[in-house]
Amino acid sequence: MTVEIGTSEGELGLRERKRIATRRAIQLAALELASERGFDHVTVDEISHAANVSPRTFFNYFPSKESAIIGELPELPDEESIERFIQAGPAEPILDGMGTLLIAAIETGDLDGDLGGANDGENAATAKELHVLRRSLLKGNPELFAQRMASMHKFEDALSAVVQRRLAHDDPELAADEEALHQRARLVTYVAFAGMRHAWSCWADHGGVEPLSDRLRSSFAQLQALGGQLG
Repeated sequence: MTVEIGTSEGELGLRERKRIATRRAIQLAALELASERGFDHVTVDEISHAANVSPRTFFNYFPSKESAIIGELPELPDEESIERFIQAGPAEPILDGMGTLLIAAIETGDLDGDLGGANDGENAATAKELHVLRRSLLKGNPELFAQRMASMHKFEDALSAVVQRRLAHDDPELAADEEALHQRARLVTYVAFAGMRHAWSCWADHGGVEPLSDRLRSSFAQLQALGGQLG
C-alpha cells in the first residue's frame, strides 16, 4: 500500500472502513426498498435518499440499482498475485494455490465482511441482513438472478484462464494438448468453485460473523483433506 504524504496508515484504514460502510448502506437501502415495493418501483434517487448519500455518490459505488442489489462478486487479484500462483510450480499443490488466489480475489473486492474490528456485532447483523434480503430478492426476480449468474460465469472463465496458465507452466506435455489443457483447467476451476460455494454457504449460515477469507481457508483445508482420503 502506498501512503500519501501527510496521511497516516491509520487514516487510510479509517477511510477504507468508511468506504465499505457507505457501500453496505447503499446496498441495504436498495434491498430494503426493493423488498418493500418491488424492484421495478424503486429509483436510484430513492435508494440514495434512504442511504443518506447523493445520487452522485451512489454512482461512485454502483453503476445501476441492479448492481447494488446483486452485490459484489469476486474479482481477479492483482497481476503480482496471479504471477505468484502461476510460478509456484508443481511443488505447491494446485488447490493450495487456488485457495490463496481466491482469498486474494475476495479481498480485492468488498466481500470479506471485515470492517477492521469496529462494531463487530452490528457489522455481522448487517452482513446477515444483506444476505437474507438479497437471497429473497434474487429468488423472486429471475432476471436479477440471471445477471448475478452471468457475472459469476465471467469470473469463472477468467479464473479458468489463469489456471490454464499455471497448468501449462507445470506440465509442458499437457500444454502441448490444447483441448486436454482446457478441460483440466475447467475441472480444477469447478473444484475450486465448489470450495468457494461451501465457504459462502457456511459463512452465511453463521450470520457472517467471521471474515469470509477465514471461512474460505477452512473450506479449502477440508477440500484438501477430502482429496487425501480419496487418494
